Amino acid sequence: MLETKVAGAAAFAKFMTVLQAVADAQQPPTAAALARACGYPRPTVYRILAALAEQGMLMESGGAYRLGPRLLQLASRSWSQFDLRAALAPELQALRDATGETVHLAVPAGAEMVYIDKLESPGPVRMVSRVGAGVALHSSAVGKAYLAALGEAERERLLDGLPLEARMPSTLASLPALRAALAETAARGYAVDDEENEPGIVCYGVALRDAGGRPVAGVSVSTLLFRRRDDPQSAYIDPLLRLRDAAAAKLAMLPVASGAA
Repeated sequence: MLETKVAGAAAFAKFMTVLQAVADAQQPPTAAALARACGYPRPTVYRILAALAEQGMLMESGGAYRLGPRLLQLASRSWSQFDLRAALAPELQALRDATGETVHLAVPAGAEMVYIDKLESPGPVRMVSRVGAGVALHSSAVGKAYLAALGEAERERLLDGLPLEARMPSTLASLPALRAALAETAARGYAVDDEENEPGIVCYGVALRDAGGRPVAGVSVSTLLFRRRDDPQSAYIDPLLRLRDAAAAKLAMLPVASGAA
């Protein structure tokens, strides 16, 4: 029997090889570095990168490439069906009910955290966030909680290539300021986004660890500044810490995959 070859398979394989090389790189690689890593002619790699960037699978900054928003959104579809979301459903519901605010569950993906679950506040004003959307590591509560929970060497490798966009006046857009905030986050056990990602929104977040102690997800409580309670510790932070501790036992029994940061 003659072997039937799928049309376009060879070209698709080249696209996947380049995409995998970007995902595996410790730092965002350049086109020249990708050509060397993949063994393809540089013009071929440039065409592949341009096509992937046009489709949102990659994004380019300063001549280097990282995973793009469309790829992260597709990945989040898989994460949204993962055991993590189902296992923590009761705890997430209890957190939303205890705080009366919007609760997010997010996982690391490149230079972002991607929401895989969202429980809306019962209040009349809703958050514009959605499952599948990404938020920056340095300006979100879930992102900073995740970064603070990483080992120092891994955290520094990630920070080295992290784009520190100043989204808001209060965004920590320098490495010294971010490192100081992460040290404070690690010491107290939770992170704060004080209008660093969006105007009028304050978030509190914690990292969730797997059985090996590695952070694999983050949970946040988001409230509107005008209705934030006078005692955030009892209103938002204590319930978050209770969820973190309750989740630890469940995560120890789950085959949770490591984050892709």
